[in-house]
Amino acid sequence: MAASSSSSSAASAVLLASLVVCGACLFGSAEASGAAHRVVDPEWHPATATWYGSAEGDGSDGGACGYGTLVDVVPMKARVGAVSPVLFKSGEGCGACYKVRCLDHNICSRRAVTVIVTDECPGGVCGGGRTHFDLSGAAFGRLAVAGAGGQLRNRGEINVVFRRTACRYGGKNIAFHVNEGSTSFWLSLLVEFEDGDGDIGSMQLKQGVGDLFS
Repeated sequence: MAASSSSSSAASAVLLASLVVCGACLFGSAEASGAAHRVVDPEWHPATATWYGSAEGDGSDGGACGYGTLVDVVPMKARVGAVSPVLFKSGEGCGACYKVRCLDHNICSRRAVTVIVTDECPGGVCGGGRTHFDLSGAAFGRLAVAGAGGQLRNRGEINVVFRRTACRYGGKNIAFHVNEGSTSFWLSLLVEFEDGDGDIGSMQLKQGVGDLFS
């Protein structure tokens, strides 16, 4: 087991070096890849939202994206949520950042809340092709004007608008976490703190020795 762990760690380190060399593959720079991976959307779109977990909590530890306890510490700090399959995209949506704003001017703040996708909401109000955000209690409450978070949470499901936005992880560098269960024969990676307005287009990986990438 120790050998497998060591192999996975080595692979992760080599992957990081590979991605530094292949920055255009990761970040979809305008010079190298045009706008293919640029995802910031200036338009607002309709959706619905609910909340889960404790009223001021982070929803759940981890979730389908595998962030674990990172959801409750800076820079995420409970600004997280689950999304319906149309946004989750079989895991491709993990780590995406969205600005979400509710619409009732009597209780909703005019300021949008930025949330990070850390989980999937696969059924119920999230099913049937709906665009839905199931936010942490803390993130949902921040949609309201000051002091009205509890009142907004009591409404349950609300109408919102959303748009994709650039992620901002101040002081953090992109990181590659080797997921539990990885072995020398099977490697699973979680990309953390993907900053900026692009999506990862591809990764290149090679073993600790040799020059071939795959």
